[in-house]
Amino acid sequence: MKKVAITGNIGCGKSWVCELFKQRLCIPVYNSDDAAKQMYFLPKVREQLEHRFGKAFYLSDKELNRKLIADLVFHNEEAQSDLEGILYPALFVDFEHWMEKQEAPYVLFESALVFEKRLEKQFDAIVMVSASEATRLRRAMERDHCDEATIRARMAKQWPEEGKRLLADYVIWHEKDDEDQSLMEQILRLDKCFNMA
Repeated sequence: MKKVAITGNIGCGKSWVCELFKQRLCIPVYNSDDAAKQMYFLPKVREQLEHRFGKAFYLSDKELNRKLIADLVFHNEEAQSDLEGILYPALFVDFEHWMEKQEAPYVLFESALVFEKRLEKQFDAIVMVSASEATRLRRAMERDHCDEATIRARMAKQWPEEGKRLLADYVIWHEKDDEDQSLMEQILRLDKCFNMA
């Protein structure tokens, strides 16, 4: 079974593309953001995080101390690296277990940060979902109910779109918001590639 990462910057429409793979082609999609949220509460992961960051990392058995995490991690590269060094191995163990339950020629691993977190070697192929800056900006503003400055600040923290397109094995151009024929044709072409031996 092939492992395909699907990535893209804010507002690119990556989740919609994943939904089309799932709905139209019955391809399983592993949402790494959702899965990572669960990893925090695995006993072994919690033990390591509390050892590294202190028991105040958690507010309760089901709640993280998000303010503390933001203060500790997002302004400190070493702390962020330590956090990822605990979370990512657990995430990929979970991904492998999840894969064992799937019956498909390939699966998709949805993540915005494949390149930023140097995860390329984990996959057989990487698909980049892309759109113009104006389209990505508008989508993100509408989705998150944020102003332009807020979205641009988030965009600035991600690697440039052009660089990621060069690194990806495949690019899906997703400019229109609806399920247009061009988008589905691109998805079907990739499906054919991934189904080949």
